[in-house]
Amino acid sequence: MHKVLVVDDAVFMRNIIKDFLTKNGFEVVGEAGNGAEAVQKYIQTRPDLVTMDITMPEMDGVEALKKIKEHDPLAKIIICSAMGQEKMVIQAMGAGAIDFIVKPFQEARVLEAITKAAASL
Repeated sequence: MHKVLVVDDAVFMRNIIKDFLTKNGFEVVGEAGNGAEAVQKYIQTRPDLVTMDITMPEMDGVEALKKIKEHDPLAKIIICSAMGQEKMVIQAMGAGAIDFIVKPFQEARVLEAITKAAASL
């Protein structure tokens, strides 16, 4: 079973992703509400995959992705963004994100991204 860290500043968004993941055989090993917390939780939980919101307080998803990648260059991180954040998505992909999902989440797209990432583990 693949372990996933879910990062989003909105609790309801984390719950949507967690629901998609758990009912499809993934284990959610942690949650974070901002980028700084995400880096700490990554180090603590050592997940196989991370879903990372791009716009968050304290530290955004791009910065958190870079910090996690410094700690673990093989980290598999999927960026979650709202429409209109193409510039940040491009930055995140350039910094090492393996895929991106656009909000509002569609279960099929979330599962496609997660399954594809899990297959590369």
